[in-house]
Amino acid sequence: MGDARRYLDLPSPFAMKRGGELHGAHVAYETWGHLNAARDNAVLVLTGLSPSAHMTSCDEDPSPGWWQEMAGPAKAIDTGRWFVICVNSLGSDKGSTCPASNDPATGDAYRLSFPELALEDVANAAHAVVDSLGITQLACLIGCSMGGMSALAYMLLHPGSVRTHISVDTAPQAQPFAIAIRSLQREAIRLDPQFNDGRYDIHATEGGSYPDLGMSIARKLGVITYRSAMEWNGRFARIRLDPEQREDEPFGREFQVESYLEGHARRFVRNFDPNCYLYLSRASDWFDIAEYGHGSVHEGLKRIHIEQAMVIGVSTDILFPLQQQEQIAEGLQAAGAQVEFVALDSPQGHDAFLVDIENYSRAIGGFLNRLAAG
Repeated sequence: MGDARRYLDLPSPFAMKRGGELHGAHVAYETWGHLNAARDNAVLVLTGLSPSAHMTSCDEDPSPGWWQEMAGPAKAIDTGRWFVICVNSLGSDKGSTCPASNDPATGDAYRLSFPELALEDVANAAHAVVDSLGITQLACLIGCSMGGMSALAYMLLHPGSVRTHISVDTAPQAQPFAIAIRSLQREAIRLDPQFNDGRYDIHATEGGSYPDLGMSIARKLGVITYRSAMEWNGRFARIRLDPEQREDEPFGREFQVESYLEGHARRFVRNFDPNCYLYLSRASDWFDIAEYGHGSVHEGLKRIHIEQAMVIGVSTDILFPLQQQEQIAEGLQAAGAQVEFVALDSPQGHDAFLVDIENYSRAIGGFLNRLAAG
Protein backbone atom coordinates (compact mmCIF):
# COMPACT_ATOMS: atom_id res chain seq x y z
CA MET A 1 0.00 0.00 0.00
CA GLY A 2 1.44 3.35 -1.02
CA ASP A 3 1.04 6.70 0.71
CA ALA A 4 -1.18 9.25 -0.97
CA ARG A 5 -0.05 11.94 1.45
CA ARG A 6 1.75 14.90 -0.09
CA TYR A 7 3.49 17.79 1.63
CA LEU A 8 3.77 21.49 0.95
CA ASP A 9 6.64 23.47 2.42
CA LEU A 10 5.11 26.66 3.76
CA PRO A 11 6.82 30.03 3.16
CA SER A 12 9.57 30.45 5.74
CA PRO A 13 9.07 32.26 8.01
CA PHE A 14 5.34 31.54 8.23
CA ALA A 15 3.81 34.32 10.33
CA MET A 16 1.14 33.35 12.85
CA LYS A 17 -1.92 35.48 13.63
CA ARG A 18 -1.22 35.87 17.33
CA GLY A 19 2.50 36.54 16.96
CA GLY A 20 5.45 34.25 16.47
CA GLU A 21 6.38 32.42 13.31
CA LEU A 22 7.30 28.97 12.05
CA HIS A 23 10.46 28.13 10.13
CA GLY A 24 10.65 25.18 7.77
CA ALA A 25 7.00 24.28 8.38
CA HIS A 26 4.88 22.10 6.09
CA VAL A 27 1.33 20.83 5.76
CA ALA A 28 0.13 17.41 4.64
CA TYR A 29 -2.64 17.05 2.06
CA GLU A 30 -4.17 14.55 -0.34
CA THR A 31 -5.89 15.01 -3.69
CA TRP A 32 -8.35 12.97 -5.77
CA GLY A 33 -9.51 13.40 -9.36
CA HIS A 34 -7.99 15.69 -11.96
CA LEU A 35 -7.69 19.44 -12.28
CA ASN A 36 -9.24 20.52 -15.57
CA ALA A 37 -7.57 22.79 -18.11
CA ALA A 38 -9.44 25.85 -16.85
CA ARG A 39 -8.38 25.00 -13.27
CA ASP A 40 -11.90 25.79 -12.10
CA ASN A 41 -13.10 22.40 -10.78
CA ALA A 42 -11.23 22.34 -7.46
CA VAL A 43 -13.02 21.53 -4.20
CA LEU A 44 -11.18 22.00 -0.89
CA VAL A 45 -12.28 20.19 2.27
CA LEU A 46 -11.22 21.46 5.71
CA THR A 47 -11.59 18.93 8.51
CA GLY A 48 -12.71 18.83 12.13
CA LEU A 49 -10.22 18.73 14.98
CA SER A 50 -8.87 15.20 14.74
CA PRO A 51 -9.05 13.84 11.14
CA SER A 52 -6.10 13.46 8.80
CA ALA A 53 -6.05 14.51 5.13
CA HIS A 54 -7.10 10.96 4.20
CA MET A 55 -10.76 11.73 3.54
CA THR A 56 -11.40 8.77 1.26
CA SER A 57 -9.52 5.89 -0.31
CA CYS A 58 -7.48 6.10 -3.51
CA ASP A 59 -5.16 3.86 -5.55
CA GLU A 60 -2.07 4.75 -3.52
CA ASP A 61 -3.88 4.29 -0.22
CA PRO A 62 -6.96 2.06 -0.40
CA SER A 63 -7.63 2.26 3.35
CA PRO A 64 -11.01 3.85 4.16
CA GLY A 65 -10.92 7.58 4.87
CA TRP A 66 -12.79 9.55 7.54
CA TRP A 67 -15.51 10.57 5.02
CA GLN A 68 -15.30 7.42 2.92
CA GLU A 69 -18.98 7.25 2.00
CA MET A 70 -19.19 10.94 1.08
CA ALA A 71 -16.31 11.36 -1.37
CA GLY A 72 -15.18 9.26 -4.32
CA PRO A 73 -16.22 8.36 -7.87
CA ALA A 74 -19.98 8.95 -8.32
CA LYS A 75 -20.40 9.83 -4.62
CA ALA A 76 -21.75 13.16 -3.31
CA ILE A 77 -18.30 14.76 -3.60
CA ASP A 78 -17.67 13.18 -6.99
CA THR A 79 -13.94 12.74 -7.62
CA GLY A 80 -14.75 11.87 -11.23
CA ARG A 81 -15.96 15.43 -11.76
CA TRP A 82 -14.09 17.48 -9.18
CA PHE A 83 -10.43 17.85 -8.25
CA VAL A 84 -10.75 17.35 -4.51
CA ILE A 85 -8.14 18.49 -1.98
CA CYS A 86 -8.17 17.72 1.73
CA VAL A 87 -5.60 19.47 3.93
CA ASN A 88 -4.48 18.31 7.37
CA SER A 89 -4.71 21.31 9.69
CA LEU A 90 -1.54 23.12 10.65
CA GLY A 91 -1.02 22.15 14.30
CA SER A 92 -2.39 18.62 13.80
CA ASP A 93 -0.09 15.64 14.22
CA LYS A 94 -1.37 13.84 11.11
CA GLY A 95 1.52 14.98 8.92
CA SER A 96 1.52 18.77 9.32
CA THR A 97 3.90 20.84 11.43
CA CYS A 98 2.59 20.79 14.99
CA PRO A 99 3.68 20.93 18.65
CA ALA A 100 5.00 17.34 18.31
CA SER A 101 7.25 18.36 15.38
CA ASN A 102 10.91 19.25 15.87
CA ASP A 103 11.74 22.93 16.19
CA PRO A 104 14.61 23.51 13.74
CA ALA A 105 16.08 26.07 16.16
CA THR A 106 16.56 23.49 18.93
CA GLY A 107 16.31 20.08 17.27
CA ASP A 108 13.79 19.06 19.93
CA ALA A 109 10.00 18.89 19.74
CA TYR A 110 8.27 22.26 20.07
CA ARG A 111 5.83 21.03 22.68
CA LEU A 112 4.42 24.12 24.47
CA SER A 113 6.95 26.45 22.82
CA PHE A 114 4.94 26.10 19.58
CA PRO A 115 3.56 29.55 18.69
CA GLU A 116 -0.04 30.24 19.69
CA LEU A 117 -2.24 28.70 17.00
CA ALA A 118 -5.35 30.36 15.50
CA LEU A 119 -7.76 28.93 12.94
CA GLU A 120 -6.67 31.81 10.70
CA ASP A 121 -3.23 30.11 10.59
CA VAL A 122 -4.93 26.84 9.61
CA ALA A 123 -6.77 28.72 6.84
CA ASN A 124 -3.63 30.44 5.55
CA ALA A 125 -1.71 27.15 5.43
CA ALA A 126 -4.56 25.53 3.47
CA HIS A 127 -4.64 28.48 1.08
CA ALA A 128 -0.90 28.04 0.47
CA VAL A 129 -1.61 24.46 -0.68
CA VAL A 130 -4.32 25.59 -3.10
CA ASP A 131 -2.08 28.37 -4.40
CA SER A 132 0.82 25.91 -4.93
CA LEU A 133 -1.45 23.80 -7.15
CA GLY A 134 -2.00 26.78 -9.47
CA ILE A 135 -5.64 27.31 -8.46
CA THR A 136 -6.73 30.92 -8.15
CA GLN A 137 -10.37 30.23 -7.28
CA LEU A 138 -11.97 27.18 -5.69
CA ALA A 139 -15.21 25.97 -7.23
CA CYS A 140 -16.28 25.08 -3.69
CA LEU A 141 -14.88 25.22 -0.18
CA ILE A 142 -16.34 22.67 2.24
CA GLY A 143 -15.74 23.02 5.98
CA CYS A 144 -16.88 20.57 8.66
CA SER A 145 -17.07 21.39 12.37
CA MET A 146 -13.79 23.14 13.32
CA GLY A 147 -12.99 23.13 9.59
CA GLY A 148 -16.13 25.17 8.98
CA MET A 149 -14.72 27.93 11.17
CA SER A 150 -11.38 27.64 9.35
CA ALA A 151 -13.33 27.93 6.08
CA LEU A 152 -14.97 31.18 7.19
CA ALA A 153 -11.50 32.52 8.03
CA TYR A 154 -10.22 31.33 4.61
CA MET A 155 -12.93 33.26 2.74
CA LEU A 156 -12.41 36.39 4.84
CA LEU A 157 -8.62 36.41 4.54
CA HIS A 158 -8.53 35.51 0.83
CA PRO A 159 -11.33 37.43 -0.89
CA GLY A 160 -12.21 36.23 -4.37
CA SER A 161 -10.52 32.85 -3.84
CA VAL A 162 -13.78 30.90 -3.35
CA ARG A 163 -16.80 30.74 -5.67
CA THR A 164 -19.18 28.70 -3.49
CA HIS A 165 -19.21 27.27 0.03
CA ILE A 166 -20.74 24.34 1.92
CA SER A 167 -20.82 24.92 5.66
CA VAL A 168 -21.30 21.71 7.67
CA ASP A 169 -22.24 21.65 11.38
CA THR A 170 -20.17 24.66 12.37
CA ALA A 171 -20.41 28.14 13.87
CA PRO A 172 -19.19 31.73 13.36
CA GLN A 173 -17.81 31.72 16.92
CA ALA A 174 -17.67 29.25 19.78
CA GLN A 175 -20.59 29.59 22.18
CA PRO A 176 -20.08 29.43 25.98
CA PHE A 177 -21.26 25.81 26.23
CA ALA A 178 -18.70 24.62 23.66
CA ILE A 179 -15.95 26.69 25.31
CA ALA A 180 -16.86 25.23 28.71
CA ILE A 181 -16.66 21.65 27.44
CA ARG A 182 -13.36 22.21 25.63
CA SER A 183 -11.86 23.96 28.65
CA LEU A 184 -12.71 20.89 30.76
CA GLN A 185 -11.13 18.63 28.15
CA ARG A 186 -7.94 20.69 28.24
CA GLU A 187 -7.99 20.74 32.03
CA ALA A 188 -8.25 16.95 32.19
CA ILE A 189 -5.13 16.67 30.02
CA ARG A 190 -3.14 19.37 31.81
CA LEU A 191 -3.95 18.00 35.27
CA ASP A 192 -2.82 14.47 34.43
CA PRO A 193 0.52 14.17 36.32
CA GLN A 194 1.93 12.34 33.27
CA PHE A 195 1.32 15.46 31.15
CA ASN A 196 4.32 17.01 32.90
CA ASP A 197 3.85 20.52 31.44
CA GLY A 198 3.80 19.06 27.94
CA ARG A 199 7.05 17.12 28.43
CA TYR A 200 5.57 13.62 28.24
CA ASP A 201 7.11 10.96 26.01
CA ILE A 202 5.66 11.81 22.57
CA HIS A 203 6.48 8.35 21.23
CA ALA A 204 5.50 6.42 24.34
CA THR A 205 4.46 2.84 23.73
CA GLU A 206 2.11 1.14 26.20
CA GLY A 207 3.16 2.39 29.59
CA GLY A 208 5.73 5.17 29.32
CA SER A 209 5.21 8.71 30.51
CA TYR A 210 2.05 9.80 28.68
CA PRO A 211 -1.21 11.46 29.84
CA ASP A 212 -3.45 8.50 28.98
CA LEU A 213 -5.94 9.28 31.72
CA GLY A 214 -6.32 12.96 30.82
CA MET A 215 -6.70 12.17 27.13
CA SER A 216 -9.23 9.46 27.93
CA ILE A 217 -11.43 11.81 29.96
CA ALA A 218 -11.09 14.53 27.28
CA ARG A 219 -12.19 12.09 24.59
CA LYS A 220 -15.13 10.79 26.63
CA LEU A 221 -16.35 14.33 27.25
CA GLY A 222 -16.03 14.99 23.53
CA VAL A 223 -17.94 11.88 22.48
CA ILE A 224 -20.75 12.74 24.91
CA THR A 225 -21.18 16.16 23.28
CA TYR A 226 -20.71 14.92 19.70
CA ARG A 227 -23.87 12.84 20.00
CA SER A 228 -27.31 13.68 21.42
CA ALA A 229 -29.25 12.59 24.50
CA MET A 230 -31.85 11.18 22.11
CA GLU A 231 -29.27 8.88 20.58
CA TRP A 232 -27.82 7.81 23.93
CA ASN A 233 -31.34 6.86 25.07
CA GLY A 234 -32.08 4.96 21.88
CA ARG A 235 -28.81 3.04 21.82
CA PHE A 236 -28.15 2.26 25.45
CA ALA A 237 -31.19 3.06 27.57
CA ARG A 238 -30.13 1.89 31.07
CA ILE A 239 -28.71 -1.45 29.98
CA ARG A 240 -26.18 -2.78 32.43
CA LEU A 241 -23.04 -4.71 31.61
CA ASP A 242 -22.96 -8.44 32.21
CA PRO A 243 -21.32 -9.23 35.57
CA GLU A 244 -18.14 -10.56 33.94
CA GLN A 245 -17.72 -7.29 31.98
CA ARG A 246 -17.86 -5.12 35.07
CA GLU A 247 -14.83 -3.76 36.83
CA ASP A 248 -14.08 -5.38 40.14
CA GLU A 249 -13.55 -2.13 42.01
CA PRO A 250 -15.69 0.39 43.88
CA PHE A 251 -17.60 2.71 41.50
CA GLY A 252 -16.34 0.77 38.47
CA ARG A 253 -18.12 0.69 35.10
CA GLU A 254 -21.62 -0.72 35.39
CA PHE A 255 -23.60 0.51 32.37
CA GLN A 256 -23.15 -0.24 28.68
CA VAL A 257 -22.81 3.45 27.83
CA GLU A 258 -19.73 3.65 30.10
CA SER A 259 -18.14 0.74 28.30
CA TYR A 260 -18.88 2.36 24.93
CA LEU A 261 -17.13 5.58 25.99
CA GLU A 262 -14.17 3.60 27.30
CA GLY A 263 -13.76 1.86 23.93
CA HIS A 264 -13.87 5.18 22.08
CA ALA A 265 -11.31 6.69 24.42
CA ARG A 266 -8.95 3.73 24.17
CA ARG A 267 -8.87 3.99 20.37
CA PHE A 268 -8.14 7.72 20.52
CA VAL A 269 -5.70 8.22 23.39
CA ARG A 270 -2.45 7.19 21.66
CA ASN A 271 -3.65 8.26 18.21
CA PHE A 272 -3.61 12.00 18.79
CA ASP A 273 -0.85 14.03 20.37
CA PRO A 274 -2.04 15.72 23.60
CA ASN A 275 -0.24 19.03 22.95
CA CYS A 276 -1.75 19.19 19.45
CA TYR A 277 -5.15 18.54 20.97
CA LEU A 278 -4.68 21.45 23.39
CA TYR A 279 -3.59 23.86 20.65
CA LEU A 280 -6.38 23.00 18.20
CA SER A 281 -9.01 22.97 20.94
CA ARG A 282 -8.00 26.45 22.10
CA ALA A 283 -7.87 27.73 18.50
CA SER A 284 -11.52 26.67 18.15
CA ASP A 285 -12.45 28.64 21.27
CA TRP A 286 -10.57 31.72 20.11
CA PHE A 287 -12.15 31.90 16.65
CA ASP A 288 -14.68 34.71 16.38
CA ILE A 289 -15.88 36.13 13.10
CA ALA A 290 -17.20 39.16 15.00
CA GLU A 291 -13.55 40.34 15.18
CA TYR A 292 -13.91 41.15 11.49
CA GLY A 293 -17.22 42.99 11.90
CA HIS A 294 -16.60 45.54 14.66
CA GLY A 295 -17.93 43.11 17.27
CA SER A 296 -20.87 41.88 15.19
CA VAL A 297 -21.07 38.31 13.83
CA HIS A 298 -23.51 39.48 11.14
CA GLU A 299 -21.20 42.28 9.97
CA GLY A 300 -18.20 39.93 9.98
CA LEU A 301 -20.05 37.42 7.79
CA LYS A 302 -21.15 40.22 5.45
CA ARG A 303 -17.49 40.70 4.51
CA ILE A 304 -17.47 37.28 2.81
CA HIS A 305 -18.33 37.55 -0.88
CA ILE A 306 -19.18 34.34 -2.70
CA GLU A 307 -21.81 33.37 -5.27
CA GLN A 308 -23.63 30.54 -3.52
CA ALA A 309 -23.61 28.66 -0.25
CA MET A 310 -25.28 25.74 1.42
CA VAL A 311 -25.38 25.81 5.22
CA ILE A 312 -26.18 22.45 6.86
CA GLY A 313 -26.97 21.96 10.51
CA VAL A 314 -28.67 19.37 12.65
CA SER A 315 -31.32 20.06 15.29
CA THR A 316 -29.73 17.71 17.86
CA ASP A 317 -26.28 19.36 17.77
CA ILE A 318 -25.47 20.81 21.21
CA LEU A 319 -21.91 21.91 20.37
CA PHE A 320 -22.75 23.89 17.23
CA PRO A 321 -26.50 24.56 17.59
CA LEU A 322 -28.79 25.18 14.67
CA GLN A 323 -29.22 28.88 15.46
CA GLN A 324 -25.48 29.34 14.84
CA GLN A 325 -25.85 27.78 11.38
CA GLU A 326 -28.79 30.14 10.81
CA GLN A 327 -26.50 33.06 11.67
CA ILE A 328 -24.03 31.90 9.00
CA ALA A 329 -26.79 31.53 6.41
CA GLU A 330 -28.24 34.96 7.16
CA GLY A 331 -24.84 36.67 7.12
CA LEU A 332 -23.75 35.14 3.80
CA GLN A 333 -27.13 35.99 2.30
CA ALA A 334 -26.85 39.59 3.49
CA ALA A 335 -23.48 39.71 1.73
CA GLY A 336 -25.17 38.82 -1.56
CA ALA A 337 -24.77 35.03 -1.80
CA GLN A 338 -27.58 32.73 -2.85
CA VAL A 339 -27.95 30.60 0.26
CA GLU A 340 -29.70 27.28 0.87
CA PHE A 341 -30.24 26.41 4.52
CA VAL A 342 -30.64 22.73 5.34
CA ALA A 343 -31.82 21.79 8.84
CA LEU A 344 -31.66 18.05 9.41
CA ASP A 345 -33.26 16.09 12.25
CA SER A 346 -30.61 13.38 12.47
CA PRO A 347 -30.54 11.91 16.00
CA GLN A 348 -26.71 11.67 16.01
CA GLY A 349 -26.05 15.26 17.08
CA HIS A 350 -22.85 16.98 16.01
CA ASP A 351 -21.40 13.74 14.59
CA ALA A 352 -24.32 13.35 12.18
CA PHE A 353 -22.23 14.51 9.21
CA LEU A 354 -20.01 11.46 9.74
CA VAL A 355 -22.88 9.04 10.38
CA ASP A 356 -26.07 10.13 8.60
CA ILE A 357 -24.42 9.88 5.22
CA GLU A 358 -27.71 9.45 3.36
CA ASN A 359 -29.12 12.86 4.30
CA TYR A 360 -25.83 14.75 4.15
CA SER A 361 -25.00 13.13 0.77
CA ARG A 362 -28.33 14.20 -0.64
CA ALA A 363 -27.72 17.82 0.40
CA ILE A 364 -24.01 18.08 -0.48
CA GLY A 365 -24.25 16.03 -3.68
CA GLY A 366 -27.30 17.97 -4.81
CA PHE A 367 -25.57 21.30 -4.31
CA LEU A 368 -22.39 20.21 -6.14
CA ASN A 369 -24.38 18.64 -9.01
CA ARG A 370 -26.33 21.84 -9.54
CA LEU A 371 -23.03 23.74 -9.57
CA ALA A 372 -21.55 21.53 -12.23
CA ALA A 373 -24.70 21.78 -14.31
CA GLY A 374 -24.70 25.56 -13.96
